[in-house]
Amino acid sequence: MTGPVHGLPPVLDDGMDVVPVPPALKGARALTVTSVSDGPTGQLVAFRGVTGIGAASELVGKTLLLREADLPSSFAMHDVVSLVGREVTDEALGPLGTIEEVMQGIANDVWVVTGDHGEVLVPVVDEFVRSLPAEGPISVCLPDGLVGGD
Repeated sequence: MTGPVHGLPPVLDDGMDVVPVPPALKGARALTVTSVSDGPTGQLVAFRGVTGIGAASELVGKTLLLREADLPSSFAMHDVVSLVGREVTDEALGPLGTIEEVMQGIANDVWVVTGDHGEVLVPVVDEFVRSLPAEGPISVCLPDGLVGGD
């Protein structure tokens, strides 16, 4: 069973190659995911070559690394380190301010944006987040009433 780190969404999928950290002293360094299903507290993951409870128990407590290219396109919307400090602009209202915090919720994350409109809570859903470029302001289109005084 694996759980996401720092509130990130689950990203493992069939066929992905991952590297457990710290790696095993002997044997293969990378593992290939053969199946993924949702469990009660995270993902249930099976790996090629990990067939018994003994081999599986050696993976307990390890972090799994994967290639950046294997991350889903939506990953950037949840990467707290790269989001805090980014500017957010609404299509109708213009600049809203800077992301000060990312609150992790059950249904979706929420960006806490502070600026000239005060504190604005932006639900991180495709309906509101229009574009998230690698650099520059993040574009959103928020519904009426979400920003005080709009």
